[in-house]
Amino acid sequence: MFIVFLKFSENKGLASQLMDAHKAWIKQGFEEGVFLLAGSLQVGSGGGIMAHNISLSDLQLRVGNDPFVRENVVSVEIVEISPSKVDERLQFLFN
Repeated sequence: MFIVFLKFSENKGLASQLMDAHKAWIKQGFEEGVFLLAGSLQVGSGGGIMAHNISLSDLQLRVGNDPFVRENVVSVEIVEISPSKVDERLQFLFN
């Protein structure tokens, strides 16, 4: 499982122009079963995504296709988490 941090960078001003394409990219991630959660980081610093069922290299390729990433609206940090214990509602993360 991965947490992807998308933090605004030097071209933050382009965000409004690219928002529809960014939302379409997020929608595709959910439709393909890769994204579990997406939302804004507090204080308007960017966004975060929880991803699973994907390798790190494939996730890096996917994230590289985000219009926000391509146009340097955000910088990316991907953190891998290997769950060792989860609430029973999240048991599917072990499959």
